[in-house]
Amino acid sequence: MLTEVTAVLALAAAAAGVVAGTLGGMLGLGGGVFLVPVLVQLLGVPVPQAVAVSLVTVIATSNAVSGSSAGRPLINLRLGFLLELATAAGGLLGTYVAVLVAPRVLMILFSVVVLLMSAVTFLRRDHRNNLPETAEPGLWGGRFFDEQSRQTVVYQVERMPLALGTSFAAGTLSTMLGIGGGVVKVPVLNAWCGVPMRVASATSAFMIGVTATSGALVYFGRGLLLPGLAVPAVLGVRIGSQFGLRLGRQWAPRRLKIALAVVLLIVAVLMVSRLP
Repeated sequence: MLTEVTAVLALAAAAAGVVAGTLGGMLGLGGGVFLVPVLVQLLGVPVPQAVAVSLVTVIATSNAVSGSSAGRPLINLRLGFLLELATAAGGLLGTYVAVLVAPRVLMILFSVVVLLMSAVTFLRRDHRNNLPETAEPGLWGGRFFDEQSRQTVVYQVERMPLALGTSFAAGTLSTMLGIGGGVVKVPVLNAWCGVPMRVASATSAFMIGVTATSGALVYFGRGLLLPGLAVPAVLGVRIGSQFGLRLGRQWAPRRLKIALAVVLLIVAVLMVSRLP
């Protein structure tokens, strides 16, 4: 177990946090999908402590996106609160399962989930969920002005049972792996539930902070959270999140999906190639 945080390790965590925050702000992933592999494979941080640090940075990313003027108009609060009920329930399960599972099994599970979501995102890269401007969004849908296309986008939420089941699974994986849950929710909400990419990303970023908070408290209570590593990582995430939000607002949805698929593929390969 890592007990000492050196200056070099802290600086490396801050740099990794900048990249994680950029990805989190742009794609709604929370950044943990990048930060956990870097901390474990490149910096030698044990998996439980890496997950604890990652959960804290996920909270920082969520706060940055939810509080930003660029992110707020895209957040579907009604849908987010509903799905968060399922996510929180899954998060409680993941918190207790994580301590019973070997680190190698967690890493394999991490890789499989990320690889599957990469494939889903890439195969559905040209799928659009836009309805005519005169359409009614329904109870769970919404509308927003897309700065990139200069049009009002209207959408309806479909397959709610799938969205709820995915949110429960995402909550479980979030606290087990420190990945924020957005790596599962964003591809599924966009590919099969009728939610546009920008809305899925922003709403996911809003939700992941709630889930990560419960998990982070448990890890902190067990003495697994290293403040000397978490603080520089959070500072890096806050900086990167602002840059990621600007990119997410400027890039076309298809480009965002391809970027998400590539990032997830790279992370999955990195984790598999470095398995003990």
